[in-house]
Amino acid sequence: MAEKFTVGFLPLVDACLPILAAEHGFAAAEGVELSFVRDVSWATVLDRLLYGQSDAAHLVAPLAIATTLGRGRPAQQLAAPFVLGLNGNAITLSQALAESVCPGDGLGDPKAVGAALRDEVARNLASGRKLRFGVVHRYSSHNYMLRYWLASCGIRPDEDLEIVTVAPPFCADALGAGEIDGLCVGEPWNSVAVDRGAGRIVLATAQIWRRGVEKVLAMRADRIEQRRPAVEALIRAMREAARHFVDPANWESNAAILARPEYCNASPDLILRAISDQLILRTGGTPFAYSDFMFQYREAANFPWVSQAQWLYTQLVRWDGLPYDANEAVKAARVFRPDVYRSALKGTGDVLPGASSKVEGSLLGPTSVTAQQGTMTLTENSFFDGAPFDPDHLEQYIASQR
Repeated sequence: MAEKFTVGFLPLVDACLPILAAEHGFAAAEGVELSFVRDVSWATVLDRLLYGQSDAAHLVAPLAIATTLGRGRPAQQLAAPFVLGLNGNAITLSQALAESVCPGDGLGDPKAVGAALRDEVARNLASGRKLRFGVVHRYSSHNYMLRYWLASCGIRPDEDLEIVTVAPPFCADALGAGEIDGLCVGEPWNSVAVDRGAGRIVLATAQIWRRGVEKVLAMRADRIEQRRPAVEALIRAMREAARHFVDPANWESNAAILARPEYCNASPDLILRAISDQLILRTGGTPFAYSDFMFQYREAANFPWVSQAQWLYTQLVRWDGLPYDANEAVKAARVFRPDVYRSALKGTGDVLPGASSKVEGSLLGPTSVTAQQGTMTLTENSFFDGAPFDPDHLEQYIASQR
């Protein structure tokens, strides 16, 4: 009898791996049966997971950490044994703001756009107005990436401009209505805003952190231990789905699946843009090639690096205005579960890193690294400001950002 999982998700392209694992039979081949519950906000996805209406969730990674640490609600320990992808988000500005800070037809340079935005923010403040940006949740990589970029460019989030929460399916509506001046969201919602004439894509978050962690498959930690063999089977199925997802021969068929009403309920053409790294940045424009806009498979992209969880913890502390706490740092790091990922894929021939933590943002080009299984080369993973993150110096890193 198949092991059944109900998976909560939002209508985003990066919910693709569990969906495609089910649609292409990879889950069934592992003895797993998947059903899905679509929601419109991350808060609801989390509620379903915590109250047992779902077994697993497509979830923004910082929210899994915040929930474990009891931010905003009683603490419940979550675990993330699988990263669903790296990056895949963009920053889209209103037409007028985009023309002011990012002239030209392509993606902007993060430093140049940030400097121009700083001037625009100052002009607005002088006239008594704060620009307002939308992110999908307070505890989201979107929020942290946006804030990291703004702060590095000399803009003080919460003081110089306002950041509000907008659920992904409503981001294009909010931008079109003039309620926000810019947003950071995943696909297809940037492309929806572009097609409606509401905004222009000016940056990909991969330009801020080239290999930034994005969504994870999250579960209650106790449920992972209760269902360990089935969870490992699900990991193998999603890894097969990732291999299928990145093959250009499958892009159109996968876009058609994800576009269906029960999943993203969007145009397959919009979804194909993200999958194929060919975004249309402005209304009526032509496709703009940006490699690895989404990063779902190579370089063990699905491996839950502990150092990635630790970087997210540094941003949680930074933007919540909290002191560094060694015990909480350990709890945050333990949300990511490389041990489960390793045991799921051991003996399959798939690549497994030799370490579970690394210095993030330290590579500018291809670098061979040790592997537990297979051979492994990592490529550029830098932050746009060139500042690496060493997880052995958490407290110093946090202090350097204040």
